[in-house]
Amino acid sequence: MTKPPSPSTGVQLLDVPADYAGQRIDNFLRTQLKGAPKTLIYRILRKGEVRVNKGRIKPDYRLQAGDQIRVPPLRLSEPDEPAPLAKGLLERLEDSIVHEDKALIVINKPAGIAVHGGSGLSGGVIEVFRQLRPEAHDIELVHRLDRDTSGLLMIAKKRSMLRFLHEALRGDGVDKRYHALVRGHWPAAKKKINAPLLKNTLRSGERMVEVNDEGKEALTEFRVLRRYGEFATLVEARPVTGRTHQIRVHARHAGHAIAGDPKYGDEDFSQEIRELGGKRLFLHSASLVIPLPEGGELRLEAPVDSTWSQTLERLDA
Repeated sequence: MTKPPSPSTGVQLLDVPADYAGQRIDNFLRTQLKGAPKTLIYRILRKGEVRVNKGRIKPDYRLQAGDQIRVPPLRLSEPDEPAPLAKGLLERLEDSIVHEDKALIVINKPAGIAVHGGSGLSGGVIEVFRQLRPEAHDIELVHRLDRDTSGLLMIAKKRSMLRFLHEALRGDGVDKRYHALVRGHWPAAKKKINAPLLKNTLRSGERMVEVNDEGKEALTEFRVLRRYGEFATLVEARPVTGRTHQIRVHARHAGHAIAGDPKYGDEDFSQEIRELGGKRLFLHSASLVIPLPEGGELRLEAPVDSTWSQTLERLDA
């Protein structure tokens, strides 16, 4: 059967509401032009086909309230028709919700699920929630967790909440605490790791982070929760700064790599934990204290999964 042609749009004129002031135009168009692939959006921006207030702009232009954007005719896939995602994934993430109100969703993300699609993945957390909450047109991740890290993850349903929480995250308004199972005996006196972090991309395309004086300031506070002899320690980690892979790299820098970490871990230690059934990265976003725009705060905790809890029980045996 012949596939029908993709629908075409005419010229579109988009007015920028005050809520979107300061956002880059490429990100704005990605949310407004449903069905338009990123490559198409970047192409029309690079070629100067998108005009703002009748003038040409660069792809990194930041919007101002009241701007009028002229978008040229486009050939799109069916609008508002997201790529189908597995029903099991939809149900699993729906069940993972620990808090939801008119502006915010917080989930207990399972280990092994990416926060967004790409790199061969059909979809991640944000793609799932765009299908689960189609009425929330401005739904976005507030922050990220690595694919193999579990625990509390914030998703904003409104631009105003996204901006509010981004501002809180830049200061010390959001208190994030992680639990990690690390190699060896973590000394109780070792309460802070203050070491600058630098991002590198390897020839393979893999992103790695290392302690380097040329990197950005990074500070993590640690507290011992429980010891398993000299073999392992359960610690609480509070990232004061928010660098990529910060807790994982700081733990390794301290000489206590996190169990199950394929990038920064100790393979012998991880193998011993796997033999106890611990086939995962032992890093979990355990608690959040989130300020609210109207005042007050939201306090949330997330339990670990059965793989984590059963492995620790076996360590105790």
